[in-house]
Amino acid sequence: MTHSRSPLRPARLTLAALAAVLAVSAPAFGQSGFDTRARAAYVLDQTTDTVLLSKNSDVALPPASMSKLMTLNMLFEALRDGRVTLDTRFSVSTKAMNMGGSTMFLNDRDRPRVEDLIQGIIVQSGNDACVVVAEGLAGTEEAFAALMTERALALGMENSSFANASGWPHPGQRMSMRDLAVLADHLITDFPEYYHYFGQSEYDFDGRAPQNRFNRNPLLKLGVGADGLKTGHTEEAGYGLVGAAMQGKRRVIVVMSGLTSETERAEEGERLINWAFRQFIQKTVVKGGTRLAEVDIWLGDDRRVGLVVPEDVTLLLPALSTSEVQAELRYDMPVRAPIAEGQKLGELTIERAGLDSVTVPLVAENAVGYGGMKSRLRTAIGALLGKIAAGAQSL
Repeated sequence: MTHSRSPLRPARLTLAALAAVLAVSAPAFGQSGFDTRARAAYVLDQTTDTVLLSKNSDVALPPASMSKLMTLNMLFEALRDGRVTLDTRFSVSTKAMNMGGSTMFLNDRDRPRVEDLIQGIIVQSGNDACVVVAEGLAGTEEAFAALMTERALALGMENSSFANASGWPHPGQRMSMRDLAVLADHLITDFPEYYHYFGQSEYDFDGRAPQNRFNRNPLLKLGVGADGLKTGHTEEAGYGLVGAAMQGKRRVIVVMSGLTSETERAEEGERLINWAFRQFIQKTVVKGGTRLAEVDIWLGDDRRVGLVVPEDVTLLLPALSTSEVQAELRYDMPVRAPIAEGQKLGELTIERAGLDSVTVPLVAENAVGYGGMKSRLRTAIGALLGKIAAGAQSL
């Protein structure tokens, strides 16, 4: 454990308290200790926002039907904004009706409801349903794809572009694994009222496609807590998956692409889910309100104030090792009064083996008022004595 010091004076650290709260085992088994057969992959512990694995995660790749998640996002946003309801009916164009690949088998006489289309896209991976949604919301699929690209960037998806609504192969249809994880996180967090559709095991619009009624997500059948989201496959992209699973209080998002078969996709998805849950634990490493240091106060009615973390610091840690978590305090001192309780005065950075570091604020344990004349006299005398001592040392 180290701490930075300002050129003024060092702080008084309660080292025993800091050592006690940070005496946590953290293994050297993290991102570097695990690999995957996927060409690109990204594993996120959503509960603690911890990246567990990143492999070619920022490379823009053909997403195949996994890009349908963005089409669904646009539809969910329209539902949230009140532009459509679950019972709103859309028309089916000739273009939509003639879409190949996975389909709901819609025809141009149909007027499917929004809820039908959601299920058709998620469960049946209907390319026709995606075109219906695109044309229903934006007039043309081209206009809708442009809106998808614009909205993706606004959501922080920096390596995504869209040329269509379905994921049909196109040079302009690209997404990174990290972007797909960002999107999955957004769908789960911001649209919980619609998320249950992703766990639906089968759907057949009007009994037309009994052979295409089953959800392709292989994780849903494996008893690993999986409840969504979407698979994808084209010859160019290989087999891919955006999956989410919940065990206990933890949720994990797994994204991967470039597998060689449905079997390999299922096996690798299960392997990543199990690894994420079994090789990492969630632990509180610092209790909220724990005093970690003291800083001197300039012209205050108290000479010092304690530095505390405002709330429990709960982190995800690798599960099997003897190395300790490392921590570093950063703060400036002395601090000029007055100081409000809870005012940020520094930072605590915690390093975890194989995982990203975490920085949390250090705040004032209590308020310190302006000290008035008495405090100013005490400060002046202290400064004078310091100068005298410095002068004596130079003689």
